Amino acid sequence: MTLAPSLIVGLPVVLPLLLGALSLAFWRSHATQRFLGVAGSALLLLLSVQLLLDTWEHGHLVMEMGAWPAPFGIVLVSDMLAAIMVVLTGIIGLATALYSLAGIGIRHERFGYYPLFHLLLAGVNGAFLTGDIFNLYVWFEVMLVASFALLILGGERAQMEGAIKYVTLNLLSSALFLTAIGLLYGLTGTLNMADLAVKLGEVEDTGLVTVIAMLFMVAFGIKAAAFPFFFWLPASYHTPKVAVSALFAGLLTKVGVYSLFRVFTLIFNQEVGHTHEILLWVAMLTMLTGVLGAAAQYEFRRILSFHIVSQIGYMILGLALFTPLAIVGGVFYIMHHIIVKANLFLISGLTYQLKGSHELRELGGLYRSHPMLAVLFMVPALSLAGLPPLSGFFAKFIIIRAGIEVEAWLAVAVALIVGLLTLYSMVKIWNEVFWKAQPAGGAGPQVAQGSLVWMWIPIVGLALMTVMIGLYGQPIFEMAEKSAGQLLDTSGYIEAVLGGGPR
Repeated sequence: MTLAPSLIVGLPVVLPLLLGALSLAFWRSHATQRFLGVAGSALLLLLSVQLLLDTWEHGHLVMEMGAWPAPFGIVLVSDMLAAIMVVLTGIIGLATALYSLAGIGIRHERFGYYPLFHLLLAGVNGAFLTGDIFNLYVWFEVMLVASFALLILGGERAQMEGAIKYVTLNLLSSALFLTAIGLLYGLTGTLNMADLAVKLGEVEDTGLVTVIAMLFMVAFGIKAAAFPFFFWLPASYHTPKVAVSALFAGLLTKVGVYSLFRVFTLIFNQEVGHTHEILLWVAMLTMLTGVLGAAAQYEFRRILSFHIVSQIGYMILGLALFTPLAIVGGVFYIMHHIIVKANLFLISGLTYQLKGSHELRELGGLYRSHPMLAVLFMVPALSLAGLPPLSGFFAKFIIIRAGIEVEAWLAVAVALIVGLLTLYSMVKIWNEVFWKAQPAGGAGPQVAQGSLVWMWIPIVGLALMTVMIGLYGQPIFEMAEKSAGQLLDTSGYIEAVLGGGPR
């Protein structure tokens, strides 16, 4: 029995909401909540893969809520970029759920970890699949509520300090986002993104359109932790439980990046010379500030947090260059980075369980005591730095080649320098955590809530994916290429939503 394409578009959103409700219903049964977390995430991944296959076959899939046709009703739309992002959400969701069996204790489960976990996945998938700009705002708020609650889970002082910065900047982003939506609706009388793409092309006051585009750029730039509004991320991502940090690192900022890709290809593509020139400078400054911040840190997760910022710059650079190859590189980079960055955070958590600290000065000797963990760290670390034959090399290579083709020499130089500084940071972690001898007076191993095998399984799985993307990257490149083609030629999206595409 196969599902209709229109039905499967909604399931990646409905399923996590249902799982969250069931987790609340079994509030007192922690074993049931854990089962729902793992089994539900596995089912979400299977549905996501099916959605990707159907989208590859049909090009675009549209689900009309309540059978109201667009632009009057709310629609969910899956194109290749959205489908890819939903699959990545399923992968990181399953990896985090497995890791949580050992990394999340009864105390945090009693505070509602699993219902919030499912709510966050629903918000992320909703943002990827919505075809309505106001509902993109709604799903952002769902993510904000769930992520803020996960961030302060446990109520430790460091968590509360990080959460204040996190929620303040994200509330500012939400206010700007809502203001931009109001102005956009006043100008066009519609909120459907496909309809906006048509009607904005008919607006004579292009200056006002550019102003609204800038509001969206700032709002999504804050969500993506782009320069100059990135400081909330390294102030907060190192404070919660590692499973939460990994979930955030893999997915949350990518929703902001996805929104930039969606809005500045589909809706605001009239003044590319202005908007994308600004994005180019934002990309370069984001790369530089992130990597320099990482070079100055000596706490495992803070280094990784700053590197999220620097790597976001590469993704935005792909959008800013705005050529077919650059967009391919940006999408490829998103896919690579979600896998790699989540895995590095998971490895930092396993290191903490074995050595009892995240401070590099208090760590050491893991190469001798746990050589397999050292190898598993090197895979995503070297991929993040862009060394062949791992996934990060090809992601960086595509973007840099796109920059060379349009003679964006400054951007190319920045990208290469940031790659070298990223390698420096990864070597610093390697030397401090794995190579040097264990310093006297260390904190000692921590007691995991469950068997450490549940931490090893997702780490090994994500490392293997990183290697496979590097060695067999052609299918990934083809998906990124098809995604880029749809982003640059919006006629298929508009026709599917407004003209009755595959249902």
